[in-house]
Amino acid sequence: MTTNSQRQEEQESPVSSLNAAIEATNHAERVSNIPPVKAGLASAGTLLTTIRVSFLLVHVSRLLANVHRTR
Repeated sequence: MTTNSQRQEEQESPVSSLNAAIEATNHAERVSNIPPVKAGLASAGTLLTTIRVSFLLVHVSRLLANVHRTR
């Protein structure tokens, strides 16, 4: 049986990876001098941020559904 702490660790790992990817993308965008590359990296950073937010919203929805079921 999976405990709450194990579930939390499973959820944190993808978010941590997304955060690292977002930071790397943002850094690469800041240091790039080529406008098309900057635009591509900005788009990639926006996409990664959207994925992170969506992932967190799904996680919160599942938590709320579990709370609702236990009542």
